[in-house]
Amino acid sequence: MNEYLVPTKDADAEFVERRSRFIGHIFLTETEEEALARLRQMRETYWDATHNVYAYIIRDGATRFSDDGEPGGTAGMPVLQVLQREGIFNVTCVVTRYFGGILLGAGGLVRAYAHSAKIALEAAGKSIKRVWTKLYLPCPYSWYERVKIEVATFCGVVEGTDFGSDVSFDLLLPEQQVKPFLDRVTDLSAGTITGLIGENEYRAFPLQEEESR
Repeated sequence: MNEYLVPTKDADAEFVERRSRFIGHIFLTETEEEALARLRQMRETYWDATHNVYAYIIRDGATRFSDDGEPGGTAGMPVLQVLQREGIFNVTCVVTRYFGGILLGAGGLVRAYAHSAKIALEAAGKSIKRVWTKLYLPCPYSWYERVKIEVATFCGVVEGTDFGSDVSFDLLLPEQQVKPFLDRVTDLSAGTITGLIGENEYRAFPLQEEESR
């Protein structure tokens, strides 16, 4: 199973450009049916909007977009291109526009719709979906900070920590990083610290949490 990026959560963000109100919505959608259901929901919620532009990308499925009445190429495609540049899948973006009475021109529309998609995606965050391996790692307190550094180095995640006679870590590591991580810890500790490998999980985890450790 390959790793890929998905939205961390559903989110929205809005801004005003020359009196036009743009509201960007991001949804995690695993299928095209879910994407279309979200689109219907937005059209019902924002029934009085001037436009409900959309784009969605379903991994191993459909990629679609619509200008929803805006001039061709000025709305749906810019939204789609933001999603593609970010390398994100299983995502639906709907940008709602309330026209403010001032024409933006083709270039202005492209920039406004792209910006709306971008700030909505920033609000949603990105997660990486991959195979993670659970790892139980007890160690002396003197190794607490060092182990956290090594976990971050190998793109792992500290799921839990138990403070008893020793420190016990419940870790998630990318499947391919388990052996290099254990080899590194064994080498640093001269074989005094060993881990217990658990089950594999195929799941998403927020990039910002992974990167901050």
